[in-house]
Amino acid sequence: MPTRTKPKHIVISQSTNRNVARAAALNDLSDATAAAAHEYSARNPRSRALYERAKHVMPGGNTRSALHFEPFPLYMVKSSEARVEDADGHQYLDVLGEFTAGLYGHTNQRILQSALAAASSGIGNGAPGIQEIELAEVLCKRFPSMERVRFCNSGTEANLYALSLVRAATGRSKFLCFLGAYHGGVFVFGEGGNPINAPYDWTVCAYNDSEGAATAIDRLGEQLAAVIVEPMMTNAGCIPATAHFLQTLRASCDRTGAALIFDEVVTSRHGAAGLQGHYSIVPDLTTLGKYIGGGFSFGAFGGRAEIMERMNPGQPDALPHAGTFNNNVFSMTAGATALREVYTTERATQLFQVGQALMERLNELCRANAPGAQFTGLGSTMNIHFHRGTVNTPEDLKHQPKGLLTLLHFDLMARGIYAARRGQINLSLPMTQNDLESLLEAIQAFLVRRASLIDALT
Repeated sequence: MPTRTKPKHIVISQSTNRNVARAAALNDLSDATAAAAHEYSARNPRSRALYERAKHVMPGGNTRSALHFEPFPLYMVKSSEARVEDADGHQYLDVLGEFTAGLYGHTNQRILQSALAAASSGIGNGAPGIQEIELAEVLCKRFPSMERVRFCNSGTEANLYALSLVRAATGRSKFLCFLGAYHGGVFVFGEGGNPINAPYDWTVCAYNDSEGAATAIDRLGEQLAAVIVEPMMTNAGCIPATAHFLQTLRASCDRTGAALIFDEVVTSRHGAAGLQGHYSIVPDLTTLGKYIGGGFSFGAFGGRAEIMERMNPGQPDALPHAGTFNNNVFSMTAGATALREVYTTERATQLFQVGQALMERLNELCRANAPGAQFTGLGSTMNIHFHRGTVNTPEDLKHQPKGLLTLLHFDLMARGIYAARRGQINLSLPMTQNDLESLLEAIQAFLVRRASLIDALT
């Protein structure tokens, strides 16, 4: 008689179960995103038509990569205060805030009147004007590191000039930055690099890794011209630096003679003196941009007088610094008015506190409805992440399900909230408490509706 073989027991590990559940959740996420994209397309036929028209004259219909998203971006035709209106007549609470440049909202009357007055006095005078002196005085008084300042046209330009300046001033050729950093369109340091980065000699370290950064700075020694750092990484997800990390950079630069550059293009809005004031750390140079021009194109770099003096055109060895619109009357006038009359140091402190309180309420909603989500940031700039655990560096978010960010973007637009596709939220001055409550309600609705997806994918 043949011997019977006992049936084998199939052991399914816990990790296998998790993988199966995650694969199913990814399919559900794909279906939910496709449905949301279909509803979005049906709701916005005029934006779609404008996108199709734009593709005939611009590559991908685009001239600013950050504003593109699939299946097509919204085309805005009107804005006022903290709201925008698209080509199909939908109104949105604008929490994109022009990626922090829109601090004043869209129709601040004091800024508009100052720009109109500047225009009525003549445009493009080809000469210095009193407006640039007034704006420079405000900036040098406001930011501890700025003994002297020069203007340019964007944050990208500001960083380009600051790095070139310290390379010339120190006679050194190497720079150190941090993985995930964004210092403008030609200084992008995400995974895989950026093929159009300016050709500088970079060492890239992990953000918030004090020991690793100090070791790298000491190793580069007298070859290192500068360390450039965002006191809070913004594009990488509003990840604040620790005080210890920034203090370590300051001490290491002092030890080796390298310059410390704070990129405060975004974070200068955070409090009376930016994050250098918040952390009580004075860099050698600071770069600015975004909101400071009052809504007009703007960039600035400034710092210690002995370094900035290299750009004094009265010196025989002066470094050249040209730019037709460096001191254009709109940016200079609107910027001076905005900082003196609208975004005073008191108002900056208040907005920082409002943002901190909002972020705490958002995180309370996350904890109550979808613990796999959280917000990080400082003050009026914050970002949602679908990640359990502390976020200290962009590498912590490497496995974040980015499809959830896409779904959030669609869900928020459906509820009249216009945010960044990457989950970034930026407050502006005209926002009311009712506006903040609307934002909270929209985020809560998303967390409740998508809770099972968030749980399964985090």
